[in-house]
Amino acid sequence: MHAFDVLGDPIRRRILEVLADGEGSAGELGRVIQSEFGISQPAVSQHLRVLRETGFATVRSEGVRRLYAVNPAPLAQADAWFDAFRRFWEPKLDALGTELARGRLTQKKDAAKASAHDEETPETHE
Repeated sequence: MHAFDVLGDPIRRRILEVLADGEGSAGELGRVIQSEFGISQPAVSQHLRVLRETGFATVRSEGVRRLYAVNPAPLAQADAWFDAFRRFWEPKLDALGTELARGRLTQKKDAAKASAHDEETPETHE
């Protein structure tokens, strides 16, 4: 199964998003996915199996619990596929970063000017 076939499913993507925050038990994952997607526990288990068999998730036993975690290697492979396309959005994101930095600098300068002006202007009391 190709990485994008695995990642193309919104339920599997959501499982990986939850696991990105750290290890999770099958039961915890089941509760989250069932509440968000309204699917059965066996359906969640099937998605976990696909993630495990395709290498996107690892599983280890801890007592009676099965703990899942993200395996970053297949995600890195999927990310590498995007390399040929990054030229379409990276310059725009770089430009956005520059504009955001420029805006923050302008705000700081304006705040400093306002603060200096307030210090120079004596308060009048009636």
